[in-house]
Amino acid sequence: MRRNLWLRVGLVVVVVAVSLWYLYPPKKRINLGLDLQGGIHLVLGVDTSKAVANQTERAADDFKAALERKGIGTKRIAREGERAFVVELASPTSWNDALTVASQFQTFEVRSRDQAAGRFVLAMSDREAAQQADLATRGAVEKIRNRVDKFGVAEATITRQGDDRILIQLPGVQDPDRAKALIGQTGLLEFKLLDERTAVEEAVAGRVPETSEVLYQRRVDRETKQEQKIPFVVQKRTLLTGSELTDASVQADPNSPGNWQVAITFSAGGAQRFGEITEQSVGRHLAIILDGTVYSAPRINERIPGGRAVITGQFTVDQARDLAIVLREGALPAAVSILEERTVGPSLGADSIRQGVIAILASSVLVFLFMLIYYKLSGLIADVALVLNLVILLACMAAFGATLTLPGIAGIALTIGMAVDTNILIFERIREELKVGKTPRGAIEAGFNRAFRTIIDTHVTVLVTAAILYNFGTGPVKGFAVSLFVGLSASLFTAVFFTRLLFDVLYMGRRKVEHVSV
Repeated sequence: MRRNLWLRVGLVVVVVAVSLWYLYPPKKRINLGLDLQGGIHLVLGVDTSKAVANQTERAADDFKAALERKGIGTKRIAREGERAFVVELASPTSWNDALTVASQFQTFEVRSRDQAAGRFVLAMSDREAAQQADLATRGAVEKIRNRVDKFGVAEATITRQGDDRILIQLPGVQDPDRAKALIGQTGLLEFKLLDERTAVEEAVAGRVPETSEVLYQRRVDRETKQEQKIPFVVQKRTLLTGSELTDASVQADPNSPGNWQVAITFSAGGAQRFGEITEQSVGRHLAIILDGTVYSAPRINERIPGGRAVITGQFTVDQARDLAIVLREGALPAAVSILEERTVGPSLGADSIRQGVIAILASSVLVFLFMLIYYKLSGLIADVALVLNLVILLACMAAFGATLTLPGIAGIALTIGMAVDTNILIFERIREELKVGKTPRGAIEAGFNRAFRTIIDTHVTVLVTAAILYNFGTGPVKGFAVSLFVGLSASLFTAVFFTRLLFDVLYMGRRKVEHVSV
């Protein structure tokens, strides 16, 4: 028996012990995919045109500020369409100076010039518009992923599809409406003063000043479930946004037992700005607006230092918690809408699991019997190696918290076939060596050595394929790739290392071997 035999036996014992430890008691469970445990499947559309329009709006404000710094007066600067804004100068004599300022905005091009009227249009370039649309989609993916992580969904799939679509799969979600509200909420928090000079009745009737707008507060009666919309006349000018927030937490509402509120904290700059706003607006009402809906409009009684405020709105604890998640993670760069929605019931998952387990057990039994009958003792060795292969595969998936999907079960079945194929390749090599007259020990040695290169080539090829599938695939495809990759890695260990160890224990340690049962 070789000197390193006991070292190899010890390594196998350690691998088996660690595998059993992760399987029972389980340190981590194997997550079931959407197709096995149920959940929701969503396809979202990103309003990239709105993101481009917002960028144009900001550029118009920046351009106006740049002109003011140069002492250039304007009659009007307003956005036209999604990608352009018109500039009307107070005096045509400022034409050249205004164009000099415009040249600093390199992503915009001057079009529709009318020097006599002091009017021109700045339009966003095609390249910049495409880039802004791309950034909006990528940013939405990242923000939604952060929200879902905080929501607590294990192994969620959030990937981009095409230019302006996002695929979302949330396994095990029991409240689809809550999840959709959390994901689809843009999360744009704004602070605006109420226009208290304009009567609400006149504004609702359509007589709204150009600098104001009508927004509504939603109130839902918890008993009757009836919704009431309360109108507010709000100034269009945004004084502060949620981009200055550093934290948002859930608190019980002391003024309304049974309701919850969200306490928000601003950054140093935001706190200073918030203090200035409240100091300059004592006696007025400040509307707290989220995605165009007024949540509250408290009266400012005094300057509020420290940069702290609360958002009230008769929230349940889940609603307050979800709102805090949205505010902490930040607003989406563009609005999203649900284009496709599918709900997968858990009964489908139970059926899939049962059928998949039956398929694996049936194929395993047939393979076990075939190997035992056709290769005798060597077939028994292969069967033991196959059992160890499955134990290692499941243990690795449990250890890394991998997601098991229906295609993943197919990957396990494929792994069983390839593991057996590897042993067959070795056994047939041993048979060939015995036919040419080699001794049993020599045939075993040559069989393993000559089959080794072929085994490595076939396994590495499939492992690379599995890695590519995992990198570029989504959802079920990734599940298939994971089970295939882990299973083949385990197959290499069991077929080459473990099977060889059993052959060495049975045959190579004896003084005289006359026959190999293969």
